[in-house]
Amino acid sequence: MKSTNILKLIQAKYNILSKGQKLIAEYISDNYDKAAFMTASKLGITVGVSESTVVRFAIALGFSGYPKLQESLQELIKNKLTTVQRLNMTDELSNTKKLYKEILRADMENIKSTIDSLDEVTFNKVVEKICTAEKVYVLGLRSSSTLAAYFGFYLGFILKNVKVVVFGTSDVFEQLLKVDKNDVVIGIGYPRYSRKTLEALKYIREQKCEIVGITDSYVSPISNLADYTLVASSNLVSLVDSLVAPMSLINSLIIAIANKNKEEVSRYFTKLEQIWDKYNIYDGKEKFSL
Repeated sequence: MKSTNILKLIQAKYNILSKGQKLIAEYISDNYDKAAFMTASKLGITVGVSESTVVRFAIALGFSGYPKLQESLQELIKNKLTTVQRLNMTDELSNTKKLYKEILRADMENIKSTIDSLDEVTFNKVVEKICTAEKVYVLGLRSSSTLAAYFGFYLGFILKNVKVVVFGTSDVFEQLLKVDKNDVVIGIGYPRYSRKTLEALKYIREQKCEIVGITDSYVSPISNLADYTLVASSNLVSLVDSLVAPMSLINSLIIAIANKNKEEVSRYFTKLEQIWDKYNIYDGKEKFSL
């Protein structure tokens, strides 16, 4: 069931709902941004019905239970909320002083969801594509630029021809001008999806270059443009994006790629360690005197 159809679904099913279920339908239709982050109990209290009525409402719409309905609502709104609306969502999460525990638990759930849904076959194909490409481009703008920079930094130690595409003195399209069918582009994008990233990926497809998408859903605009999609969960909790699961997925890719190039990587890092030691790049065991 596509999340983008849920409001239409509620409208279509409205006449067959019970009186209490109609109250829920009306509240969600008017306040879906708030309802998306309410528990079944909280939604029931807000509307004035029992928790079991909320659960039966979800089932009446065709969902297996309330959590699936909630997921569908979250998918609907995650690319539409302003930063101020995201910040206000914190009030729905908790009114306690231990909000940090809820945030940490949410990050843990994002990782668990990623583990449960990640396609191993696709993951291995992506590793192979990155290892055999002539050049690897890593594209991630806005909040995803941190992920792109991190991924590109470590890939640069493992592979010879890696380029991180960033906003800078040259335009994104200028940095991608030489991309061709022998390369691979890793496009990273999370809500709210950067329009520039999507435009760049459309250009890359026109060049017959394969795209690896790292995103939050198989129905995201990044996935729609990618040849291979790796999904890492990033459910919203407030004004910041939860990038814990995407970062963990990227770590997994880095290690898998390094393992396929173990001998060359070992020689490279042996030489690199000598350079680091010679030029005192890192703080070691040396004693410094004043």
